[in-house]
Amino acid sequence: MGRETVKRNPTKPGSQSSRMEPADAEKQLQSFIAKFEPKNQALIRAVRKALRKRFPTANELAYDNYNFFALGYCSTERPADCVVSIAASANGVGLSFYWGATLPDPHEILLGSGNQNRFIRLELISAAEAQAKIPMPASGGGKLIIRSVSAKQKSRRASAK
Repeated sequence: MGRETVKRNPTKPGSQSSRMEPADAEKQLQSFIAKFEPKNQALIRAVRKALRKRFPTANELAYDNYNFFALGYCSTERPADCVVSIAASANGVGLSFYWGATLPDPHEILLGSGNQNRFIRLELISAAEAQAKIPMPASGGGKLIIRSVSAKQKSRRASAK
């Protein structure tokens, strides 16, 4: 059967959960996304599709708060159990990691300085695309091209300890 959806009343902190039909929840979620500029709407939808594919059994926790729209992917209904969230505001769209401060980040790509959360801005992808000398085709599909295969390679797996 379909996924069960829980809606919390945002006007009453601590209010009891009420059950909501999945189609109604999806319609409400789409109304949250529709508040953004078209390019950010498309980005949010594309990232959501990728995260649903990566985490097909995750609960999606949606928040349409004052500063941000967030859509978290969690093993429970608790925000603290979210693996990753889409976070969007008028300034752009990012991926947020609730426990990001404890993630390994050897290349220092995560942004934020708080005790807990870290994020990355997805607009960097758009910026990289914009500065490309030759733009991506507007239509059609790309192809897979194997450019190099070295005879000698380092292991692609972490060594057992």
